[in-house]
Amino acid sequence: MRAAGPEAAGPRPAGPPAARSSEGARRRAPWRTLAGLAPAVLVGGWIAWHWPVVADGVRRLLGAHPLWLLAAIAATALGWAANAVARQGTVLEPLPAGTLLATQFAATAAGQLAPAGIGASAVNLRFLRTRGLPPARSTAALALYSLAESAARVFLLLVLLAAFPHALHAGGTVSAPHGAALVLLVAGAALAPAVAAVVLVAMRRVRRAVAGFLAGALADARAVHRRPARALALWGGSLAFPLLQAGAMAAVALALDMPVPAAHVALAYLAATCLATVVPSPGGIGSVDAALTVALVAAGSPTATAASAVLGFRLITVWLPLPAAALALSTLVRRGVL
Repeated sequence: MRAAGPEAAGPRPAGPPAARSSEGARRRAPWRTLAGLAPAVLVGGWIAWHWPVVADGVRRLLGAHPLWLLAAIAATALGWAANAVARQGTVLEPLPAGTLLATQFAATAAGQLAPAGIGASAVNLRFLRTRGLPPARSTAALALYSLAESAARVFLLLVLLAAFPHALHAGGTVSAPHGAALVLLVAGAALAPAVAAVVLVAMRRVRRAVAGFLAGALADARAVHRRPARALALWGGSLAFPLLQAGAMAAVALALDMPVPAAHVALAYLAATCLATVVPSPGGIGSVDAALTVALVAAGSPTATAASAVLGFRLITVWLPLPAAALALSTLVRRGVL
């Protein structure tokens, strides 16, 4: 019987491996290019849709104090750095600092395209996956960040409430919710956990999957907190980010001569962002804006000034950085970082 020779192995692709690799890369390039252009196109449409609001915000800020506006811009930029530090604190593996910071900036654009921070979470999840982290650990890192940032935001709110218990007072323009609205709000807040509990009890496969994920996430959280540098990065960054955002809001209020102390403005911002999570929206637009305007009026600001301050805050923290953030997102996607 004849031994099988090289020709018996079947036809082989023509050309050397390097040529085949470059040909595959060329086939994949158009798809990566299209994926890289998608954020810029979507954000461009978003800006065009909201252009009247953006233009109105710019007009209102033209007469503001420029130094306070620069302080708000600086606080916003430092917020991206705080986010990057907190993200590094969620994993044991060292992440490239420059790329991590660029990813947080790019997430600004993605966060405007999906509610409840889903866009920004997707960007960070993809970044962790490209760094070699398994899906379960990447998801656990996102969950740990969300938990730490939410806990830090509530902690800062409670501290300011204890220090300034009468900062928010219901005036004539701010009314308490009606009984029916309050009942609906409480029912909505209780419905989601109830539905989740029913699903977990009724579906064994889902229950096992959730139990396995929680066990892995708790193990990762314990490992992170055994490293003092990682724990400090996680909680330090998580505290710094909402504090810097509240500082940016206070700086905008000072730029517009709002007759409200800066600490009270920061308290109003934290209260509004905590309450607005009940009604998630892309980038918090609508829910955060309305809650923040009401909170500033409750703190003693005239309604017109409060609306101008919210527009200015949005302009500095979202609308002005948005084109550059979309460009950064597109670049990271084209280069395979995301």
